[in-house]
This record gives sequence, C-alpha cells and structure tokens, in this order.
Amino acid sequence: MERICIIGDGGWGTTLAILLSRKGCGVTIWGAFPDYIEILRNNRDNAKYLPGVKIPEAIKITSALDEAVAGKDIVILAIPSQFMRGTITRLKMCDLSNKIFVSVTKGIENKTLKRMSEVIEEVLGALPLAVLSGPTIALEVANGIPTNIVASSGDLGLAKRIQDTFMTERFRVYTNSDVTGVELGGALKNIIAIAAGASDAMGFGTNAKAALLTRGLAEMARLGVAMGAKRETFYGLSGLGDLMTTCISQYSRNRWLGEEIGKGKRLKDVLKETEMVVEGVATTKSAYELSKKYKVEMPVAQEIYRVLYENKDPKIAVRDLMTRSPKVEGEM
Repeated sequence: MERICIIGDGGWGTTLAILLSRKGCGVTIWGAFPDYIEILRNNRDNAKYLPGVKIPEAIKITSALDEAVAGKDIVILAIPSQFMRGTITRLKMCDLSNKIFVSVTKGIENKTLKRMSEVIEEVLGALPLAVLSGPTIALEVANGIPTNIVASSGDLGLAKRIQDTFMTERFRVYTNSDVTGVELGGALKNIIAIAAGASDAMGFGTNAKAALLTRGLAEMARLGVAMGAKRETFYGLSGLGDLMTTCISQYSRNRWLGEEIGKGKRLKDVLKETEMVVEGVATTKSAYELSKKYKVEMPVAQEIYRVLYENKDPKIAVRDLMTRSPKVEGEM
C-alpha cells in the first residue's frame, strides 16, 4: 500500500488521512503549529476542524516537515490557498524525489491569480501532480457516507493511479484530464455558495436559489472557457456537483458566511467568529480580477465582491442583479 503524507491538519486533510488509513495506507499528517499537533497526537480528535471523529492510532502526526515527507510515495497538499505558496516553499528543503503530489485545495491565489497547480509547479518545478476535487463535505466522508470525486491530471496514467489509491466502496473516484476546469469549478463555486447563504438569510425561496445556482454555474463556465477549460467539466462533479453541495449543505462554511452577511453583518466581524478558512472570501477577490482580465461578464461574482469588499447592501445587490438589461439565455 502507498505511504502517504498529508500536508495540512484541517478538516479535509484529516478526513483524507482517516479514509486512506482505513484502506491500509501508511499515513502521516503534518501541521504547522506544534502545540496543536501535540493536542491532536494525544487526544486523537481534531476538535477545531473535524470534531467527534476519532483519528486512528495508526496515523502518525507531526509538526516536523522533513519527517512527514521522508520516505513517502504521495504528498497530499491540503493547505488553504492563500498559504499554499509559503508552505510549499518550505518543502523545497526536503527530498522530493520519486514523489507524487496531489492538491486538494480549492482556491485561487490573490496576488498572482494562479490556480493551485500553477502555484505548486512554479515553486517546486515540474513534478508528477494531480488534483482531487468534487462535492465532498468532510464530515460525511469521514462518517463513510457515499461520495463521488474527480482525480485530474494532464497525465492520465497518474490520474488513474490516484483513482486507485483513493477508491473505496464508499468513496468513488472518476478521472478527468481537464485540470483547469476541475480547479476552477472547485474554487468558483464557493462564491455562489456565499450568495446562496445570503439568499437564505434574506428569506428568499426555492425559485431564487434555483436561479442563482443556474446563472452562477453559467458564469463559472464562461470564465473557465476563457481560461482554457472545457465547458463540459463544469457540468460534472467538480463543477455542478460541488456547487450544489456547497450551496445546500448545513456544513458549508461558505454558505454559512453568506448567511451571516445576509443578516447584515460585516465581513470582518463574521470572520472573527470562526477559526476556519472560508475559501470563497479570497476567491471572490481573485474571480473579480479574473473577470476583468479576461473580459468575462460575471454579475453574481461581481455583486458578491461589492458586498464583501465595498460593504454594499445585499438587498441592493439583489435588486441590481434582477434589473440588469434583458439577456438571451445562453449568451450572458
């Protein structure tokens, strides 16, 4: 069985460690904060990010990066997008030969507007790299609830190896060669989830949410195609599937943040209420800049940007969306 290192001790990294350990893989979790790592090692419960789920004794937990990576076949990067570059820069000091890398992070770097695979390749150079993305609420996966996901790489053989590594009877993995589309779907859907949460908080119904998901998906695909992705990828698990999950689930951090914004709270005050990273906040800024760079109309993302970063009233944002000039469906 594979020897695997998870870089990142958040909810999703911990969940994947548990899944792979149950399958018989040798797994090590690395976290950046020694004090919290000591708590995880002693309590075997990630109380901050995955409370109530026991971490098997077979999983090693460390804050020493060289120890975590040494002798591993696969390195899984489960780091918030805005911390990806800084963390993997530290990896350059380790022996990375004969290792496969898998990114499970859903975000776009603010400063460079790069996808996570682009950041990884820029920092670490050309190496075997795959992306794993899809509709995956961590707690559901940890509890063995059936889940489907996508392994994506330009190297189909590598994608199939990752498929085999992660596949279980409760965790089904498909392959897809469109890395750009898979990464953008996983990142951009978080913006629509913030909008969905705000919609719920303002008392809008099923009609509004259905329209929001439909039009949101259209602008996700529109930007994706402009950036070289395949349109059909956005109608698969890493696009539509992830979008539905994040906009509906009670466990979605992005939907939760949108609800708080919809209640009239300011972004800075909402972020003080959680220790978790809400990826959609940073992604909204990146998507706003990308829409201008590629000259793509993204009205939902642009209004969410104004609500989060310019303190626009969500109700006025809804009015402005609803009173845009008439369009032909399928065009804009």
